[in-house]
Amino acid sequence: MSKPKPHWIDTWSRGIAKDLTGEDLQRLFTHDTADAYRFFTRGFDEERIAGEPWWRRGLLRARQVFVAFTLKLSPARRSLYLISLVIALIGVVKLSRSWGRIDVPFGTPFFHVAMFAPQWADGAFALLVCIVLVNLLLLLEVADRLSLKGELEVAREIQLAMLPTGTYKAGDAEICGVTRPANTVGGDFYDVLPLAGDAEDRVIVTIGDVAGKGSPAALLMALLLAVLRTLVDERLEACALMARLNRQICRHTPGSRFITLFYGLYTPSTGALTYVNAGQNPPLVRRANGTVERLGATGIALGMFEASEYEAVDTRIGPGDMLVMYSDGITEAENPAGEPFEEIGLERFLAERTGDTPATLAPAILRAVEAHARDSRFTDDLTVLILERLPV
Repeated sequence: MSKPKPHWIDTWSRGIAKDLTGEDLQRLFTHDTADAYRFFTRGFDEERIAGEPWWRRGLLRARQVFVAFTLKLSPARRSLYLISLVIALIGVVKLSRSWGRIDVPFGTPFFHVAMFAPQWADGAFALLVCIVLVNLLLLLEVADRLSLKGELEVAREIQLAMLPTGTYKAGDAEICGVTRPANTVGGDFYDVLPLAGDAEDRVIVTIGDVAGKGSPAALLMALLLAVLRTLVDERLEACALMARLNRQICRHTPGSRFITLFYGLYTPSTGALTYVNAGQNPPLVRRANGTVERLGATGIALGMFEASEYEAVDTRIGPGDMLVMYSDGITEAENPAGEPFEEIGLERFLAERTGDTPATLAPAILRAVEAHARDSRFTDDLTVLILERLPV
């Protein structure tokens, strides 16, 4: 026996109107509308219009909201919105049949005021109400989104402030990094951490990528940097530090999230580099003779298994050598034909820019990826960190 199909009222009550309360509706037209009005009238001089008649004050406030709202839209969306308003206005005007006298109640049931007004076709009033409500909904949504965008811009400033800027010099080496989030905030990060009080003045260079993008990835990025900097102060060896860091990430992040990380400990006096690569794209070492080496993975990404172990590998950055660390957004950026930039594209670009310093080369790589993709907007974060040991 087949089950009866649910009635549309049941569908409405279980789906669209689920958890709807009278308080929610009241808040929509009081609190939310008032917040949206304050958002779009920021900077509006109320004292200047205080002496105006009440009807003119209302028109000036409505004009302020309308202008502020439309200017918040992008040029294309603004044009579409204004065109739609004009079309709606033309439609409403065409529904006006003629002008005539109507009686409007004034205070008591027995007293009416006669006035001339347009006579509308049936349904015109419902159409006007619909237009007003749809525009109110649009205004509330835009105000919410712009408020959230403003908060994300602040979060972006905080996130970028957590990363080192400029060029750091360690002995005869220069280190510089850049990052460009795909969204307002992102999950890519890099860091340059000198070991305070270290006899050899060693420096930690690290770059990583949190799975995903946007706010969730940015929060995990901040967590990882905080834990990493704390563990660095404990002077742990590279393998032990990565194992501790992995355990902390496993305990404090969702199981669906993981983080790839390259961790290198550089000794300026000798050029020695001890590194652990936890699933990060293999950094490239461009030797002074033009050959390129890749520093492959020595363990899996952080946050996947709490008992994961990591291996440390020793190499050397000689005079004239350059270590280029990058995120997967660099090599996976595709052009309109679907062809990725790839490691070979990065190697080719490095071969063409042998005389550039890290401060010049890092942003140049981002521009090269942008030129390859033929777009300034990307689906993934772009990050580059470069260490170069000056030639003798």
